[in-house]
Amino acid sequence: MSAIWFFEDSDLFKILCPHKFKRYKKDHDFDAYRKNDYIYFEEDSANKVYLIEKGKVKIGYYAEDGYEVIKAILTRGEIFGEKAILGENKRTEFAQSVDNTTSICPIGVETMHGLMRENQSFSLRIYKFIGMRFKRLERRLQLLLFKDTKTRLLEFLNELKEDYGHCCPDTGDMVIEHPYTQKDIAHLIGTSRPTLNIILNELKESNVIDFNRKEIRLKNVA
Repeated sequence: MSAIWFFEDSDLFKILCPHKFKRYKKDHDFDAYRKNDYIYFEEDSANKVYLIEKGKVKIGYYAEDGYEVIKAILTRGEIFGEKAILGENKRTEFAQSVDNTTSICPIGVETMHGLMRENQSFSLRIYKFIGMRFKRLERRLQLLLFKDTKTRLLEFLNELKEDYGHCCPDTGDMVIEHPYTQKDIAHLIGTSRPTLNIILNELKESNVIDFNRKEIRLKNVA
């Protein structure tokens, strides 16, 4: 597979000219991970940035009581470990494969800095991406602290709508074709899977949403 796949296919990297990346091709092998394999742990050296070719990766940390806190679940074409670009020396979180066929392309921080120096538009896009991720994480933490579970779910569905939604002209529904399982969603909004199921079914009975394993429909959005 081409080492410039992410720059051709992912929205984040569309603006990077492929020929500028080929110089670094030898440094960009793809690493394979199975479910529950760790890409890195807390306190590991932060000397790489990672791009997901396929599969899913969860980012989180362990609280003092040992409880696992999930900050994000990322999918194909997304970047993680990005705080290394800003000068982070040690990881403050872990990254773990969620799928059995996760494929990741690691990029050394110096290589990424070189790409950013060569292409100002790319550099600005990276910093904007990092800023938006911090902003989204801050909002999610505020929801976890101050909002009830139903509100957290509805806010999360609004996020999904922005990333994966499209309007169905026949019904006016917003169709969200997303990559997350119910377990993923429960982790991300800080609840249990049974509680999530109850709320999803309540919203379905109220004709607010409809859902199956592959999509969620926000009813009559138009």
